[in-house]
Amino acid sequence: MVGGRAIFALLAMLVLGTGLAQDEIEREGYFEVRSASTEVIDGVHTLDARLQLILSSEALAALENGVTLTIELQLQVIRERRLFVDDVEAELVVRYELEFSPISQRYIVRNLNVGDQDSFATLYSALNSLGRVQGLPAIDDAVLSANRDYRLRLRAMLNTERYPAALRVLFFWRGEWQLQSEWYEWSLER
Repeated sequence: MVGGRAIFALLAMLVLGTGLAQDEIEREGYFEVRSASTEVIDGVHTLDARLQLILSSEALAALENGVTLTIELQLQVIRERRLFVDDVEAELVVRYELEFSPISQRYIVRNLNVGDQDSFATLYSALNSLGRVQGLPAIDDAVLSANRDYRLRLRAMLNTERYPAALRVLFFWRGEWQLQSEWYEWSLER
């Protein structure tokens, strides 16, 4: 749960502005999946992907004022059907937390699915690391039908669901918090 002080800081920034220095340029954030592919290793389809993750000025200010951001990767395995609507066969969600530690002046990236944690000297290197997905186990080949065609799709997003309802309402109306890539799709090679 987000601490009370962090919520207050975030609420103040949303209502009063970001508090950024005047010489700093306001920027819009965006998330983009640049490439993605899978390969079968020991019977498991593993994901390699490259993402571009740029935080908006408002999200960056919140991060630097103690708000932990949750970045989520969503992967869907879709079974293609000729006469019916395609079916989402499986979904995988990988959640990461990004936080700034003012004491150490470092950015911390935590994989919430497996509990791994890394520390980075710059925001650029933290986001760059988040944007390089390598060998992520996606789906076991044994659960897929041999005579069916499948495609995968991947997107990245800034997840604001863990914040209190009052903040989520503010996020809804402020586009700077609506960071989500388009779906990136490709055929599953078997």
